[in-house]
Amino acid sequence: MLSKPVIFCDFDGTVTNNDNIIAIMKKFNPPGWEPIKDDILSQRVSIKEGVAKMFSLLPSTKKDDIIRYVLEQAEIRDGFAEFVAYAKEQNIPLYIVSGGIDFFVLPLLEPFGPFAGIYCNEADFSGETIQINFPHGCDGDCTSQGCGCCKPSIIRKLLEGGSKSIVIGDSITDLEAAKRADLVIARDFLIEKCGELGLPYEPFENFRDVTSIIDARLGVKL
Repeated sequence: MLSKPVIFCDFDGTVTNNDNIIAIMKKFNPPGWEPIKDDILSQRVSIKEGVAKMFSLLPSTKKDDIIRYVLEQAEIRDGFAEFVAYAKEQNIPLYIVSGGIDFFVLPLLEPFGPFAGIYCNEADFSGETIQINFPHGCDGDCTSQGCGCCKPSIIRKLLEGGSKSIVIGDSITDLEAAKRADLVIARDFLIEKCGELGLPYEPFENFRDVTSIIDARLGVKL
């Protein structure tokens, strides 16, 4: 059973059905982005370095087109609204911790808030190419030191004594947080990595699954 749970939920590929950064890159297809993506997934380069490199391939003049496209194509995963309501009913703090970028994370989440907090990276369109700022970097205890939006550092900052962390995610950006979580709820690439490392996890496809998993751990009846 989990006492005093706190939820830390990824955004891209978790709250949304697809990874929005990858969707942007596929749509606008700047030369050289795919090898960078492969380097991130294989952990040959840090997430911070790789994301910054990919966006630096895009001209800032594409800002309006990129924002319009990503907001139009993004789909919220089934059951998310009900999951947010469930967390509120159970008085479970729900933080969104995302390696995504503010120009799509914040507007897509706005209809579902407020949340306990939203942590993501920020875009700067003032130069010739898009620059990414990383306001939530690694603390001194992070073993990666290249997370970009450092989820384990955020969890360490926010988690109070006696509270238990629930990490929900799908990709490489969630792995370091998953290593330290009391409960991991995973899909897609994160399942693969948890399997490789022997990390226990619960699989999910939609947020009704997530609600049921947490509900069972709390011993609460809906």
